[in-house]
Amino acid sequence: MSLANTFYNTIVKRNSVFVPTIFAGAFAFGVGFDVAITAFWDNWNKGKQWKDIREKYVQ
Repeated sequence: MSLANTFYNTIVKRNSVFVPTIFAGAFAFGVGFDVAITAFWDNWNKGKQWKDIREKYVQ
């Protein structure tokens, strides 16, 4: 129960701390998700994207 009490007393108890924590967490999740999906997409489509075949067509 100590962990739950510590979490409540430091983050949830005051709205002035809780709301920025939610916004920061959502922002961090959004950035992390975007980076992960972009890396997956680039790996999945390696050799088929313009950045991979550009030197064949641009002089």
